Amino acid sequence: MNASRVSEETEIKVPVPDLAPVRARLADNGAARVSEVHDEMNILFDDADGRLASSNCALRVRHARGRGVVTWKGPASFEGAVKRREEIELEVPDPAAAERLLERIGFVPKFRYAKRREEFRCVGCLVALDETPIGAFVEIEGDPAAIAVAAAVLGLRHADAERRSYAGLYRRAREKDPSLPPDMLFRQ
Repeated sequence: MNASRVSEETEIKVPVPDLAPVRARLADNGAARVSEVHDEMNILFDDADGRLASSNCALRVRHARGRGVVTWKGPASFEGAVKRREEIELEVPDPAAAERLLERIGFVPKFRYAKRREEFRCVGCLVALDETPIGAFVEIEGDPAAIAVAAAVLGLRHADAERRSYAGLYRRAREKDPSLPPDMLFRQ
């Protein structure tokens, strides 16, 4: 990734019972590995009044593979199952310093979520296999037509795509099981 990027994120996220069959289909279709399995820690920030969340925006600091990325995501719109939103990313050498900076200008950490992710390039899309504390998901990012092709190649249906963010999915999980901790973290 470049030091910074302004783009439109276009993706689908599909829950799956098991990532192994998807991994096998990626291999069968000559997908190129972009990253090995790695842990990610994501921290969502907002102001005290929750204005970003209430406007369907997000401000995130991600720790992954020894680096950090600060990301702002604009409001999402949907074309069928495909989510579109403006995304601005800035790579930072010290994600903890980025967190302190955000706190100094009035943002507070609101939600932490962990993932184990590996990434592939398949039929013109970036395919992420995510293991989370609430299940496994496949994210496919790219042009909408390419997303449809990649989903079909991987045996995934657009109808199964999840519109909620990981934060939204975890809120739903906590509604069903109030004993879950406030943040979506793997148990130690």
